[in-house]
Amino acid sequence: MTNPILQYLSANPDYFAGVIFFFGLIFGSFFNVVIYRVPVMMQLEWLENCRDFIKDMFGALPKELDKHPQSLPQPPFNIAKPDSTCPHCGHRIRWYENIPVASYLALKGKCSHCSNPISLRYPIIELVTGGLSCFAAIQFGFSWETAAALVFTWVLICLTMIDFDHKLLPDQMTLPLLWLGLLLNINGMFASLQDAVIGAAVGYMCLWSLYWVFKLLTGKEGMGYGDFKLLAALGAWMGWQYLLLILVLSSMVGAVVGISLILIKGRDKNIPIPFGPYLAAAGWIAFFWGEAILSHYQSLLR
Repeated sequence: MTNPILQYLSANPDYFAGVIFFFGLIFGSFFNVVIYRVPVMMQLEWLENCRDFIKDMFGALPKELDKHPQSLPQPPFNIAKPDSTCPHCGHRIRWYENIPVASYLALKGKCSHCSNPISLRYPIIELVTGGLSCFAAIQFGFSWETAAALVFTWVLICLTMIDFDHKLLPDQMTLPLLWLGLLLNINGMFASLQDAVIGAAVGYMCLWSLYWVFKLLTGKEGMGYGDFKLLAALGAWMGWQYLLLILVLSSMVGAVVGISLILIKGRDKNIPIPFGPYLAAAGWIAFFWGEAILSHYQSLLR
């Protein structure tokens, strides 16, 4: 017998969207942890790998390298441990102080222990995650497509913020996103399997080629390998037909933001700007509106 709760959600799309919004807020709170901790976990892993390499090469680790850097937390450090704390006073955040959005409003944006301000980005990420999740539920309804679109949206949110903060696009996120896109399209959920495989290959190779052309001409690295993998993942989800649209949209937004930062804030033009957030935003737009955008463009050419 079909679960009555699932039956009700399927028959009431507005209620279903509201439930997804609520869970989006909860996941948004969790993503705040992921966005902060994954880059730190990567640094700890790199540190340990470097130590192992030196030990293998020289048989011993110099004393100065054996000390744990003060800028990094002491292990164990992962998504679950240690408990979340205030960055100012170390106060352990209790469960009722970690309710999405509501706790921030109840605490008036300040730590309950030291009264230092809590960054506004935390409730913003929670609200953005809830809003985009709700939109995905409205677009696809009660379906497996909604579940897939939620995962797609959530991973892009995390990648956007991590790249914005650290100029990193972790393989732990880009590669599973790529493989999941290919698996979902075995039966053509969003694109044919052939288009998805070509999209993944072409997505990676086109940015890889641009990277080497730019490096040979200027001697500088214009982007990172994470960008190649992210575009490959977007191609795996949507097919090769959307790659040009994604590149055009991301380049336009990136150019506008970059020029604005230089003109308005006086940002040094030599400081690199992460491309991942623009790729992620363009990919999300193409995922939901790409077909309409391409159809409109084709109609203008007739």
